Amino acid sequence: MRKGRLDPWLGVGFDVWTLGVEASGVIGLRALKLAAGGAAAEAEAFRMVEEKIAAGFDLQVKAMSGALGYSPAGAAAKAVGHYRRRVRSNLRRLRKGAG
Repeated sequence: MRKGRLDPWLGVGFDVWTLGVEASGVIGLRALKLAAGGAAAEAEAFRMVEEKIAAGFDLQVKAMSGALGYSPAGAAAKAVGHYRRRVRSNLRRLRKGAG
């Protein structure tokens, strides 16, 4: 969540929008990799499923331990940040492999 805003939901909204843009990039790059087929595509497909399960589980642990905070906007911001870190990591990895 961005500090200094009058409405914390504005920051959450921007972060969600950014997550969507970054996720679109990951989806596109993954689709290209999967369409190419072969061992790399199979590994990417398994990695994708494993990452989604792990990310969801990790977020549940954070929620149950109180690590997301107590305000709705703060919890939403931390949840979005949780996924954005993973999506950005995948985007960097997939871009590196595309070149």
